[in-house]
Amino acid sequence: MRLVLIRHAKAEQGSPDIERPLSDRGRADAAEIGRWLATQGIKPDRVVVSPSRRTRQTWEHAGTAPVEVDGRIYDNTVRDLLEIVRETPDDVQTLVLVGHNPSMGELVALIDPDVREFPTSATAIVELDDWADARSGRLVARTVPRG
Repeated sequence: MRLVLIRHAKAEQGSPDIERPLSDRGRADAAEIGRWLATQGIKPDRVVVSPSRRTRQTWEHAGTAPVEVDGRIYDNTVRDLLEIVRETPDDVQTLVLVGHNPSMGELVALIDPDVREFPTSATAIVELDDWADARSGRLVARTVPRG
């Protein structure tokens, strides 16, 4: 099983926060995320994104799989991310979460304490034995794509 964690690409400043769109750089970076995922053989069975405009746009530029929108990702806690992972059906082999810091970076750091930063567009691939415990995963690839 593979868990892919993506922090949204660079967004414009402004408010309301949930409506902030990607910047030009963010759109280019998100497309590069998609190219990198393809080189890693990532074909998601399930994609869950925050309801924010920038996370939805990040996936629109990065991938083609349909998405589920889940407000818990916008709530931005590691506990909520882990809950979404635990709820993933056993027949899913690759789950992608597109969200925000600090929760995305904190989850990656729980899995691999050597990861200290998780900037915009950062993407991590984690191998898991079971959706029940993402903390026991192994970080197998990580990148910060720039378009």
